Amino acid sequence: MAQGLPRTRLNSSSLVRALADLAVADVPASKQSFADRLGQWLGFADALTLFSVINADKAASDVLAAAPSAESSAARQALARVRAALVESITTDGVIRPGRARIELPTPDPQASIESAADFAPYHRYYLAHQRDMSASIGPLRITVRTALSGQTPALGRLAALDAVMEQALAGRERDLLATVPGLLGRRFDHLYKTHQLKLAEAQAADEPGRWMQPGGWLAGFCREMQSVLLAELDLRLQPVAGMIAALENVATGKQ
Repeated sequence: MAQGLPRTRLNSSSLVRALADLAVADVPASKQSFADRLGQWLGFADALTLFSVINADKAASDVLAAAPSAESSAARQALARVRAALVESITTDGVIRPGRARIELPTPDPQASIESAADFAPYHRYYLAHQRDMSASIGPLRITVRTALSGQTPALGRLAALDAVMEQALAGRERDLLATVPGLLGRRFDHLYKTHQLKLAEAQAADEPGRWMQPGGWLAGFCREMQSVLLAELDLRLQPVAGMIAALENVATGKQ
């Protein structure tokens, strides 16, 4: 059953690579195994619950309780809908709607002054709004997919229970880690702003201000980078759902 689940190193996610590429996160190779690091994150009660789930009903026969092909198709379609909607909100309309809130992507103004362009706060709020929207959309989807797995074989039921335990046990850790991403982007913003200031000073000294008088170029570039990081975070958040669906599809195609 585990053959259907993606296996990646903890520091090899697209989000980590995206942040490393922007030179805002130094990610050395981990010397710890996944099991060792997971053991540091789980509390005693979580570890007991995890042990119980892993060892529950292993002798049960893997008899299908429903049509797995229909269930896997419905789950895959639900994942595609949620992902498409979130991707569109990041890349197309530039607007995020978490509940009744409406936060637009700040539009870089080519005529903005250097001082007004130095404010990262609107971009910070925009990123946080997207994070709230991802949480609000992916949480129910994850529960739906777990429910689909629970109606199948005992092994898939254990996988669904395992995901529920892991989500609860690691929710705080995940929230704390992802909360650092906007701050890392703030460092990138400051770097780009200071670089722009330096080039502007050099251009003014040479009496060739030209395009360096306008902050719109570097701000537009930062917005593209920020959206790339958001897409990478989206893929990271969807990994547990995609893994469960892959396991369900393996059963539907006979790959036990």
